[in-house]
Amino acid sequence: MPLSLKILHWTPRILCILAILFVSLFALDAFDKNLSIWQQIGGFLIHMIPSFILIVVLFIAWKKEKIGGIIYIILGVILSAFVFQMNYNMNQSVWMSIIVIASLTFPFIIAGILFVLSYYKKKSFNKLH
Repeated sequence: MPLSLKILHWTPRILCILAILFVSLFALDAFDKNLSIWQQIGGFLIHMIPSFILIVVLFIAWKKEKIGGIIYIILGVILSAFVFQMNYNMNQSVWMSIIVIASLTFPFIIAGILFVLSYYKKKSFNKLH
């Protein structure tokens, strides 16, 4: 497999892992010294649900690039609208809301596009060889 195909293979996977780790950081706000340990753990697990879903999609995309890529694109687009609206309601700033969706949802849209692109590039490479 040529180097460009290897890079295209690994880039969306690494991007997703990093983006999932970033999203997971927000679950750390569940830890509060005024709560019991069980409340903290419960809150942490609830806050981790988006990360768990994104990990499941990553497993799908790892095996079935086209399907996983499409799921990431759809999730990213739908969540972009939701996250934008939620942030705009909090801070009344279009630019701040765009920055937030750019950091939270765009990596998954980009990774989804790269997964789909990788699928088609590998398919065309395999036809030639």
